[in-house]
Amino acid sequence: MKIIRVISTIIITVLVSLGLAQKAWGFCGFYVAKADTKLYNQTSQVVIARDGDRTVLTMANDYQGDVKDFAMVVPVPVVLQREQVNVGDPKIIEGLDQFSAPRLVEYFDPNPCADNRRYLESAPADLGRPGGTRGADAYDRSLGVTVEERFSVGEYNILILSAKDSRGLETWLRRNGYKIPRGANRLLRPYIRQNMKFFVAKVNLEEFDPPNVNLHEFDPPNVNLHEFDKTAYQRLRPLQMAYESPRFMLPIRLGMMNATGEQDLIVYVLSPRGQAEITNYRTVKIPSNTEIPVFVKAEFGDFYTAMFQTAYEGEGKKVAFLEYAWDMASCDPCSANPLNPE
Repeated sequence: MKIIRVISTIIITVLVSLGLAQKAWGFCGFYVAKADTKLYNQTSQVVIARDGDRTVLTMANDYQGDVKDFAMVVPVPVVLQREQVNVGDPKIIEGLDQFSAPRLVEYFDPNPCADNRRYLESAPADLGRPGGTRGADAYDRSLGVTVEERFSVGEYNILILSAKDSRGLETWLRRNGYKIPRGANRLLRPYIRQNMKFFVAKVNLEEFDPPNVNLHEFDPPNVNLHEFDKTAYQRLRPLQMAYESPRFMLPIRLGMMNATGEQDLIVYVLSPRGQAEITNYRTVKIPSNTEIPVFVKAEFGDFYTAMFQTAYEGEGKKVAFLEYAWDMASCDPCSANPLNPE
């Protein structure tokens, strides 16, 4: 099983297709705000485990706003059932992030014949990282929108929608209390033409367990927690879906509508068939295997961030970076324990 980590800072509208030995496809979406609230996301982490036509997709996103207003829309290739959707374990993504994180290696060799190697602990780069009634059903059909499935998973309420027209879908979302980002109608249209479905998730407040917040971390000490929650970037537990489809792509157009500026997308691809590649977006390897001054050891995180930004700007801000590709069974050096077979 190989892990491939790709980083892309996105400021243009693109569609990323990923290729293994055969053409296939995966997904991210955009956030929807209820009423007049605006929600933005800055960093998205997507894990795609692919074997044949089977895909297990895990999405972890940050957002800025009030959790009661949170919702997300993701194009999917099939109608998902309750048993195909789960709330993922954040520790899995944390483990992948740590295992594939940038690392600084220091070699001590007082004896030319000795093999005394000492590995510094990795310093990860901070890249900025309705109730159904007969009347309602008739109204939905008049807009060309069908609620294919409706269920709850953990702290999320899920709808699977199909649509015949992007304007109808936009109207349906707005009439049901969602304020979708400007430009959604135009960006929804290509997915509808491909007969894709739409996975809509929002938070069930009765099931939501907010993360613990240490007030002592804030300065000044009299910060209003309610105001902080609405302005800080926060994370929800990742959503995970499994399905069978020959399609294997990452429709990032929708996700970019929620970015206030540049937006980081980190994609981890797990496959027993080897390394994945982006087929319609230029990929550049991140600078590596380079000797650097000793003083960088104390500030490696800042150094890596600056190096990434320099490389990104040097490529005209129009590339994806391949940061890591390796067999999960081993590493040299290791910055974290590999995932187990399960």
